Amino acid sequence: MKVLWVCNIMLPAFARAKGYPWSDREGWLSGAYERLIKAEGRRKIELGICFPCGDMGDAPIELDGVKFYTFNEDLNAPEVYDESLEGRFKDIIEDFGPDILHVFGTEFPHNLAAIKAFNKPEATLLGIQGLCSEIAKVYMANIPEDVQSETTFRDRYKNDSLKQQQEKYFLRGKNEIEAIKLAGHITGRTDFDKRVTGEINPFATYHKMNETMRGIFYDGSWRSVNTVKHSIFLSQGDYPLKGMHFVLEAMPQVLKEFPDTKLYVAGNSIIGRIKRKTVTVPDEQKNASGKSKYPLAIRISAYGRYLRRLIRRNHLGSKVVMLGKLSGEQMKEQLLKSNVFICPSILENSPNTMAEAMLLGVPVVVSDAGGITSMLDADVDGLVFKAGDVDGLAKAIIQIFREPVIAAVYGDNARKHAHIIHDGKTNYERLLEIYSEIYTSI
Repeated sequence: MKVLWVCNIMLPAFARAKGYPWSDREGWLSGAYERLIKAEGRRKIELGICFPCGDMGDAPIELDGVKFYTFNEDLNAPEVYDESLEGRFKDIIEDFGPDILHVFGTEFPHNLAAIKAFNKPEATLLGIQGLCSEIAKVYMANIPEDVQSETTFRDRYKNDSLKQQQEKYFLRGKNEIEAIKLAGHITGRTDFDKRVTGEINPFATYHKMNETMRGIFYDGSWRSVNTVKHSIFLSQGDYPLKGMHFVLEAMPQVLKEFPDTKLYVAGNSIIGRIKRKTVTVPDEQKNASGKSKYPLAIRISAYGRYLRRLIRRNHLGSKVVMLGKLSGEQMKEQLLKSNVFICPSILENSPNTMAEAMLLGVPVVVSDAGGITSMLDADVDGLVFKAGDVDGLAKAIIQIFREPVIAAVYGDNARKHAHIIHDGKTNYERLLEIYSEIYTSI
């Protein structure tokens, strides 16, 4: 059976072998790849892999008995559909001759181009990650109307105001909907993505398949004695959907009872002032300042300016620590130091950092948005609040701080649950089952 993967990133194994920069953010791909290239996997699957990279030419490159193909795409404009990609994918498909096309994600237009070029719905498997069409509807996440309309120098220069960002998601959503309609098979992992894809394409076969996380998060276990007291960890806060503004609005209630509370935020900082004193910095990064050559005043977005206003209004200047982008090792280190991991998003399908926190046994407080509640049992594995409910978020954090023994029980339950649903061997075997089901039905 020949299976062609269409991926959003270069696989780390290929990047390391060829000396390219790499990211480990989609760890399930590496896990499945490593199993498939072993002897047992090779007897069942002949694998080809496509990914965006513009400087390697059109000829396939072989590694570990796998053919790797590249294509050119402007990843900075994922809302723009490039018809020329269809021609590139036709060439790749003709060269490799896949029985099954497995497309990972709907966020980029190359996924639609590959599906159109293959033109075999009955042999096309589309994996759902996020859902742009649903994100677009709630992108503003209840921020005030005047903030939604606000623009900064950066927003005007980049044509990237909040309203323009939302419009880009609507455009991405159109491509996504078309891709879902053209796929005969869908993989997903939550009640949310099953419902949404079923409404878009009721004729596609839905296959439930959980994801495997990055390997380092399967080892280690959270212990309250190793944490920074009353510390909250948020893995991302650079656009409204992620709900950082909800956290900043909830903080005064938490600080009233626990005045030493601090919020640690990873990911791209849109409010400046990155401080990494709480995470280990590799030797090769110690001499890098990480500072932009441009002052914050000309590079801040409207949402960043709104967050800074909330910080000033709620007197949180010393209570918010921006960590910047973290490696997997740094993310794990910060999670193990935190009293609670929060996911206050207005919409998510199945956030990977939440899964990684659960694997480590970190107590979690999450919104009931999208597919999040398919990942845990409420009041057993952690606390769930209504998406956008600032009071509910504050009360849940306070409850975790007030009841450390119960919080530890939540974390232990979450760890056991996560190790079941994110088990690499189980998920790999499920992937093979799906391929077999599709292959025998063609």
